[in-house]
Amino acid sequence: MSKINFNSKRETADNKSDQNIDDTTNLQEEQVNAAEETAVADNLTEELDELKKKYNELNDSHLRLMAEFDNYRKRTLREKADLIKNGGESALTHLLPVVDDFERALQNIRTAEDIKAVMEGVELIYSKFISYLAQQAVKPIETVGLPFDAETSEAVAMIPAPEPDMKGKVLDCVQTGYTLHDKVIRHAKVVVGE
Repeated sequence: MSKINFNSKRETADNKSDQNIDDTTNLQEEQVNAAEETAVADNLTEELDELKKKYNELNDSHLRLMAEFDNYRKRTLREKADLIKNGGESALTHLLPVVDDFERALQNIRTAEDIKAVMEGVELIYSKFISYLAQQAVKPIETVGLPFDAETSEAVAMIPAPEPDMKGKVLDCVQTGYTLHDKVIRHAKVVVGE
């Protein structure tokens, strides 16, 4: 019986020894796992810090870009408003000499005895004004004798054509039409033959 006890004591000691080894192994594994978890946590913290830094840089860049765009939008709106407000300044400045010529013509009409000279003066002013309009790319629309074109002309009357080949053609222009850079800015009012 003492032999059995010895074996059972030995088995108990072996079990305790195995348990101590298992505990030591488990402890070592836990320490390794803890070290790995700490390393992973440190890596995650570093990655998180890098991502926060990158986020802050991108956010700052985005905010600056938005502010720059807002400034650009405000500046272009201000420039557009200035163009609308003062865009006609050049055109009006160049018209002032024509107004001056009309003023002189009106003064001369009151005291002039030679109607022919007054008429020549008014024709000169007219030609000066038409020349200015041509410089600004404003051109009269030629209509008389041409087929009626609804895109450039407006028929105000239709009369019987004096000749058969004049049917559908413009016989007379009541009001001249004008184009600006090939865009109709005023339709010609015409009489069409039927």
